[in-house]
Amino acid sequence: MSSAESACVFVFDAMCLNHFARAERLDVLRDLLTDDTSLTTQVVREELRAGVQEHPLLRTVLDTDWLGLARLDSIDEIRCFAKWTQRIGCSERDWGEASVFAAADLFQGVAITDDREAVAVGRAHGLEVHGTIWLLARACFNGKLNEVAAGNIVDALRATGMRLPCSGSTLGSYVRRDIGSCRCVPMWKTTTL
Repeated sequence: MSSAESACVFVFDAMCLNHFARAERLDVLRDLLTDDTSLTTQVVREELRAGVQEHPLLRTVLDTDWLGLARLDSIDEIRCFAKWTQRIGCSERDWGEASVFAAADLFQGVAITDDREAVAVGRAHGLEVHGTIWLLARACFNGKLNEVAAGNIVDALRATGMRLPCSGSTLGSYVRRDIGSCRCVPMWKTTTL
């Protein structure tokens, strides 16, 4: 598969960006996405900005030049955001996911969040939504990481308090068992990542 065939538009929620920054692996995330378009929203940026005092490394996300801003300014964009806010929940806590889902919907992108409830809502409404483990599995499939390196990243993220469905040592078996096909990662054809 060529990189042109696997290129995607990814719209990131705060959790993935937060933990990659706190694990000092934001540069690794950037390198894994060099063939893709990476975006986030102003709502997510504000969530990250609110955490800078407690976790100064979050500033690196705000200062990065590879993460674009998906604007939600036009009437149609605002309507889409309102639709996703209604679907996910109207509390301020849900606005980040709603903005990410709206941007992914508008840009025919893939929403990246590790919030299980939000993932279920997005998928129920036909949105392609994945989490951090899926991104790492995709990087392995595309030859950008091997299973050991991906496992090391998982362990570094977990060390920051990120809740993930597997550890670094169980990443391979988890991916082979639980990650299916989608438009950016075909079904695994081998027994290894």
